[in-house]
Amino acid sequence: MEVSKKLNRPIRVLVAKVGLDGHDRGAKIIANVLRDAGMEVIYTGLRQTPQMVVNAALQEDVDVIGISILSGAHMTVFPKIRQLMLDNGMNDVLLTGGGIIPNDDMLHLREMGVGELFPPGTDTPTIVNYITEWVAQNRSF
Repeated sequence: MEVSKKLNRPIRVLVAKVGLDGHDRGAKIIANVLRDAGMEVIYTGLRQTPQMVVNAALQEDVDVIGISILSGAHMTVFPKIRQLMLDNGMNDVLLTGGGIIPNDDMLHLREMGVGELFPPGTDTPTIVNYITEWVAQNRSF
């Protein structure tokens, strides 16, 4: 069964840039790819705080939060967002993202409950398929 039919709506993804990282080209490209795949995408823009991201995700009732990070702050940003998600009962929302994140840090973040993280150069169908499959398996209404 197609995920959109199961949910009775498109998959909702919030794409965000957290902190002082001002490079958003990749985030905008991914947002467009996800839209082209039939998902509803909310792009929060630059310089968001973890609290702003989680508040927007709650307001928009998203299935996925995608963080684009190139600043090196991933070991601060992802755990903070994950904790805020748990504090707000967002146990069935995927936290994923991409950017410049060393493999060891990716593994550590996965152990903390963060979903797959995608380095630059990842083919976009891989990202679309991951999100689609995760939502199909973990979200139900």
